[in-house]
Amino acid sequence: MTLTRCARDPVRANASRRSLIAGTAAAAATVGVPAWLSPGPARAQNWPDRPIRLLVGFAPGGGTDIVGRVMAPKLSELLGAQVVIENRPGAAGTIAAELVAKSQPDGYTLVVGHANPNAIAPNVYSKVPFDPAKDFTAITYIGYVPNVLVVNPQVAAKDVKELIALARSRDGKLTYASSGVGSTQHLAGELFQRIADVRMTHIPYKGSGQAIADLLAHQVDCNFDTMPPVLPHIQAGKLRALAISTPKRMPQLPAVPTFDEVGIKGFDVTNWYSIMGPRGLSAEVVRRIDAAAKKTLTDREIVGKLEPQGIIFDGPQTPAEFDAFVKKELAKYARMTKELGIRAD
Repeated sequence: MTLTRCARDPVRANASRRSLIAGTAAAAATVGVPAWLSPGPARAQNWPDRPIRLLVGFAPGGGTDIVGRVMAPKLSELLGAQVVIENRPGAAGTIAAELVAKSQPDGYTLVVGHANPNAIAPNVYSKVPFDPAKDFTAITYIGYVPNVLVVNPQVAAKDVKELIALARSRDGKLTYASSGVGSTQHLAGELFQRIADVRMTHIPYKGSGQAIADLLAHQVDCNFDTMPPVLPHIQAGKLRALAISTPKRMPQLPAVPTFDEVGIKGFDVTNWYSIMGPRGLSAEVVRRIDAAAKKTLTDREIVGKLEPQGIIFDGPQTPAEFDAFVKKELAKYARMTKELGIRAD
């Protein structure tokens, strides 16, 4: 009877159909539909309800990996979801950066961003599969670390002056390792050669961990690595530090002079770390990640693990300030890589 009356009354029939469709949609929204397909505000409100991937663009053991692994447990505690470190090494960190740039902007895929993939490599590789200025959401600036010129003990150079003399005598045969073409180590090595007027051979790896392993095994002569992965080996006497890229000497290495002190003027290469996500992250998710990261960086236990590694906390920055900083870094390294003629085509 009801169906017959509705069929004879077009207005009531249409209203019934609309009610049925609305009810079906409401049910679908609550049963069996993935959280990331729900409306944006709901996603932000319920986030996080599953583990968060924090990608590292280099092999385990490097500075980026150290920073991510030190911060992850505290971030997990503050965000209420496990933060899982995932190493995706290669191409100076751009493999991990691409994965994040092309991921869903739901807050579940982040990256430990830094100078290599987010400022230098895009100016070195002709076909980087992302736009570093547009495809990321800048969340939290962590800090920066200096680059340290280290040699293995078999290299007959006790200081920078002797290393320059040795490099000139061997003319291109002295080797230096890096974590990849377009990395800060690569850039530092090329800048050193330009300023010191020497020639060396670049040996790129997929991360600092592998580069340092070969340096310790005397397979390569030197490296311009970031401080965290080389500091323990310097302190153990397994590597010899010759110079550091900070304006003043570091308390962790008080006997190591700055590049400026030894006559290498204009050596402006440091590596910064950050947390970044794909373009389009909601403001609320950005706010919560940023707040958790900043609180993590004020935790005495975390700071006590990172500061001895040589990480300098010169922040904090708001996400907007960090975004402006990244754009300035892109412009800076665009000029530097062009002047040094560094390309990877």
